[in-house]
Amino acid sequence: MTPVVVRSYRPSDHSTGRRLWTELTRQHNEMYGEHQDDGGAGFEEYLTRLDLSGLWVADHADDGVIGMVGLIMRGRAGEVDPVVVTITHRHKGVGRRLLQHVASEAKRREMTALTISPESRNVEAIRSLHAAGYDVVSSIELTMDLDRHTHSWHQEGLQLHELPFRS
Repeated sequence: MTPVVVRSYRPSDHSTGRRLWTELTRQHNEMYGEHQDDGGAGFEEYLTRLDLSGLWVADHADDGVIGMVGLIMRGRAGEVDPVVVTITHRHKGVGRRLLQHVASEAKRREMTALTISPESRNVEAIRSLHAAGYDVVSSIELTMDLDRHTHSWHQEGLQLHELPFRS
């Protein structure tokens, strides 16, 4: 297996970071049937956040930057956003390495907790995050879809406090 090193983001990683951001946006769009392609412009806005505390990349010896993870400050806690691994390198432990790195950084900075907000339909991500130690439900964001006819809603979802929710 070719080595992957997690290191700090550098300005020379910009085009790859933007491509990863586009890939993440495309996956979100496919999951929710949306058609918004920002061409990676959201990455530019992300980089200007005042609460951005750190950004790291997974650097593959042969393929270059294949993943990225960011840390947003939330008082004494942190929020992991984004975490993305390029599709050709998923299911190989790269995301786990990125999550371990950001957790180590948060501990080193004496943060009290880390949160992450995966999309509710991304069961694969939720399972991976749970396995990585994100096992406390700290908040819930509920949505009322005002345009239901344009979405193919999944009838199965989750149950919370004995109430059914769609995802």
